[in-house]
Amino acid sequence: MKKLKLFQSFFYGWVIVFIAGLGVFFSGPEQTYSNSTFIDEYIHEFNWSRSQVSGLYSMATLIAGLGMMVIGRFIDRFGQRMMMVIVGTLFSIACFFNSMVSSMWMLAIGFFLIRLLGQGSMSLIPNTLVAQWFIKKRGIAFSIMTLGSFASAMVFPIVNTWLIHTWDWQFAWRFWGVLLLFIFVPIALIGVRNKPEEIGLLPDGSSENAEKQTRAVMGAQIQEAATDWTLKEAMKTRAFWAILICVGIPAMVNTGITFHIISIFGSNDLSPESAAIVLSLMAIVGVPMSFISGYITEKVKTNYLLFGIFLIEIILLLMLLVTTNVYVAFAFGVLWGIANGLERIGLNIIWPNYFGRKYIGSINGVGVTMGVLGSAFGPLPFGVGFDIFHSYTPVLLATLLFPLIGLFCALIAKKPEKSQLANG
Repeated sequence: MKKLKLFQSFFYGWVIVFIAGLGVFFSGPEQTYSNSTFIDEYIHEFNWSRSQVSGLYSMATLIAGLGMMVIGRFIDRFGQRMMMVIVGTLFSIACFFNSMVSSMWMLAIGFFLIRLLGQGSMSLIPNTLVAQWFIKKRGIAFSIMTLGSFASAMVFPIVNTWLIHTWDWQFAWRFWGVLLLFIFVPIALIGVRNKPEEIGLLPDGSSENAEKQTRAVMGAQIQEAATDWTLKEAMKTRAFWAILICVGIPAMVNTGITFHIISIFGSNDLSPESAAIVLSLMAIVGVPMSFISGYITEKVKTNYLLFGIFLIEIILLLMLLVTTNVYVAFAFGVLWGIANGLERIGLNIIWPNYFGRKYIGSINGVGVTMGVLGSAFGPLPFGVGFDIFHSYTPVLLATLLFPLIGLFCALIAKKPEKSQLANG
């Protein structure tokens, strides 16, 4: 009761949202928008080809993606707090390792570590944590958390470029390793609580009296028993597999574009600085879009939101074919930000909305695996295509096939009912 009274005046879940957003922000060192600033440094310093670096990145991402299902099960078993502290510490060590890369095998290991611990784990853990603390307010909670993602996309390309040009790429890696270890990890250790029930609260911050709250808890338990799906049950639904495809396609397309954006713009006589500005512009536009997306998810079925995302993705690929001046580039960045704002909320919220809270780590772990696998296959075709054709046009045209597939999958990804599973 004392804990309940303590947190009734201010729901602690909003502190959790802040920490989760911080976690998403600090996934930045492994994100492609950050790594893209290092790629040309590796190529120029070590005389590696773009295909070699792209291939290592894809291979490391692929292997890392296969480990995310295990990470998801660890989250269900050990809780978000312990996993966030462990992963944050290991991620910091991985950043220091990447600052010492001097050979291709070291680069492969470095890519693997940051993709497993950053893109995978540092994205999965915050998503499952916020899903535990909110149900009715889940859309706005995810919108606020996603600010960390867009802040990361705004900050990392510009800061990395400045750090590399002022010092070197090794210093840039060490800089983020220090911040992870001495800022993020202590905050996670002190501030994270796995579920509201651990401190006598309900999701969304119930302010009911003790008697009402007791009844509410019992009602919530009954409701969750009816709506929580195990991973095995979820895998028997058509929606589960359709959503997985909807997760994998944007990851693949966005990663391919982001990984090579400096080169894509360079082939159109646009500077690396303009590419960095576009990445930041995308993130800036994505901030208000994340709030709009949170509102949209409460009014529009999530699969229809995904349908809209794939329509925008088709337009983006066509725009890259004609991005030959900074004005078109900036328009591309704005539209890209709109798509990302819709995508990050829609793909985060659909798992707990469709399959409940109890096994969200295992279920979302498969989703993150698909996202990581999608991003693994993104950079390589762009790199190989450019080496063969000396142009990105054939790859961009071929890539249009995937959002077309996404349109169909979004339409069939309707929310499943357990009664249908039982009848089946």
